[in-house]
Amino acid sequence: MNSTAVINYPPADKKPNYKVKGGALRYQRRFATITITPIMIYMIFFALFPILMVVVMSFFDYTPIRQGSGFMGLGGDNPFIGFENYKNLLFSSNTAASIFRKAFVTTIIFTVLYVPLNLTVTLPLAILVESVHDKVKGLFRTIYFMPAISSTVVVGLIWGIIYAPQGGLLNLLMHGLGLPSRAWLTDPRAFVFGIPVPLIAIMIALLWQEFGYNLVIFISALQGIPQEFRDAARVDGANSWHEFWKITLPLLQPTLLLVCVLSVISTLQQFVIFQLLTHGGPNYETYNLVLDLYESAFRYQSMGWGAAISMVLFALTGIVTAVQFRLLRVKWEY
Repeated sequence: MNSTAVINYPPADKKPNYKVKGGALRYQRRFATITITPIMIYMIFFALFPILMVVVMSFFDYTPIRQGSGFMGLGGDNPFIGFENYKNLLFSSNTAASIFRKAFVTTIIFTVLYVPLNLTVTLPLAILVESVHDKVKGLFRTIYFMPAISSTVVVGLIWGIIYAPQGGLLNLLMHGLGLPSRAWLTDPRAFVFGIPVPLIAIMIALLWQEFGYNLVIFISALQGIPQEFRDAARVDGANSWHEFWKITLPLLQPTLLLVCVLSVISTLQQFVIFQLLTHGGPNYETYNLVLDLYESAFRYQSMGWGAAISMVLFALTGIVTAVQFRLLRVKWEY
């Protein structure tokens, strides 16, 4: 005997009731509150509050050496001066302001040169790694990514040995080739196309450490491009060069935006490798904004001045990031 199951669907004008019962809803809210509250407390006290304090402090002539009279020592001997710190950063002729402006220019030059260099190295290398045999592909990824997981202090020490004027590996190589040795990190007269050689040396050391991170991102993006697009291009007679410019690069544009933004933010915030290799020298040729901020706030205890520098760095990072999103954003997906 055959039987037919009858399914009673709700009328089209009647929506199903998916409401959660009161007890279950209260449990969900309680769970969300318990989970989120510790994170919110951490973010308020260790992220939001310090940011607000830096903003406020930038409007004071504040140093912890003097005894203030208000909240957190702001006021009294640490007076409110409004936008005076910012005006001095831009227009004052004193030594601190001159050093800041030189550090600002150095930071811009370093970022403008380093980010395209990083992309020029990592993107072709990612394509080459993806083109090798699957049995050795993992080995190449591991080798190239190893510097990225190394401590920046270790990287600075390694490259300090490479660049050492006496017995450094690079100078030993130069001597073996019959070329004169150089003081790669301390010579104030060494320039290449107007760029100080110590700044180029730092750029190479940082590239060695960071290119593996962007390499992994590009490899992941390349694996996400459907093979059908490449096959269709080859059927139409496209060679490898056309395939790269017409297929691969346009489809990598969202990833390119991500890599550019992350690289710019990382470059603008570099401190350790500058401090270890050159300490900002020679003659402030490698003195960037983060070094200036550190020296002003913690070495010379001029916290208000250092806070103003940090706000300039924050604004610079935000403006550059917004420009990148404007130029590289796409409104399509594949």
